[in-house]
Amino acid sequence: MAKARIPVDLLNPGQVFACVGFLEAADSLLGGAQGNFDWQDQSGVEFVMSANGSRNPFEEILAFLSQATVCSIARADSQNSTEKWNVPTLLLDEDAPFPFPDPPSPATLPALLRDDSGRQIMIGHWGDTTDRHNVKFWAGAGGYPGAALTRDALNLIRQLPRTAASDPFSISAQQSSSFRFDWRRDYVSMSIGFSPNDHDEMTMLGYPVVEVLAAIGVENARPARVHKLEYRYGVVSSSADSDLLSPVFIRAALGCASLPFPQRTFRMRLDWPGQENQARCITEVFEEPPL
Repeated sequence: MAKARIPVDLLNPGQVFACVGFLEAADSLLGGAQGNFDWQDQSGVEFVMSANGSRNPFEEILAFLSQATVCSIARADSQNSTEKWNVPTLLLDEDAPFPFPDPPSPATLPALLRDDSGRQIMIGHWGDTTDRHNVKFWAGAGGYPGAALTRDALNLIRQLPRTAASDPFSISAQQSSSFRFDWRRDYVSMSIGFSPNDHDEMTMLGYPVVEVLAAIGVENARPARVHKLEYRYGVVSSSADSDLLSPVFIRAALGCASLPFPQRTFRMRLDWPGQENQARCITEVFEEPPL
């Protein structure tokens, strides 16, 4: 069992979601994963995680992402394909389970990440049609699919320095599009007075590790939706640093469920960076007072 910790900004929703994503990925790929948000040190909050094996679990997950290839998956009878965006589409067997009904376009086909050893992680929250909100903040100009966004982010992750595992959320790269989970990249043109997209010499810096891990993090847990431009999310800590928590508690806390552990909750507000009812971006985050 290996244990490690990374810094996290609790006022950055994408980083919190990405911590959950690290935990989900570690539990799926390594087994035995547990986690904990540690805010005892006032100089900075950290996310602590342990998992099976002797290697730093954050290093293990980043190594998987740097080697993984991406395809979309579709039902056997689906006409949807992401081949147009150079992302292969895998048609499942007729009796294979699919997470939601065949979508109306290829944009929301699930993405499957796989490495040479056969390990895999699926991301498809954006196509969720259940009562849970799908937390899809990106619009997909021209139908650009989630699987292609995943592929683009992984291409940037492959270029990360070896030291990235010690502070993965600080690593930035030029990123033209994203899932809009990390608000350090986004903007509302009307608020800042101009659009960087109108200037060829300006390229937005994104945070690909945050984006991919946050997308994985909201597969099994979602922030609580207040309305389409406001959400609440939470984090949980154990009473002692040595006592890490099962993923089920980290997931429940993300959705602001009441738990018998120390908790903190936050509220995030969004706005329309372009046309209303299309893409959304996070514009304000604040901590809620304790109950």
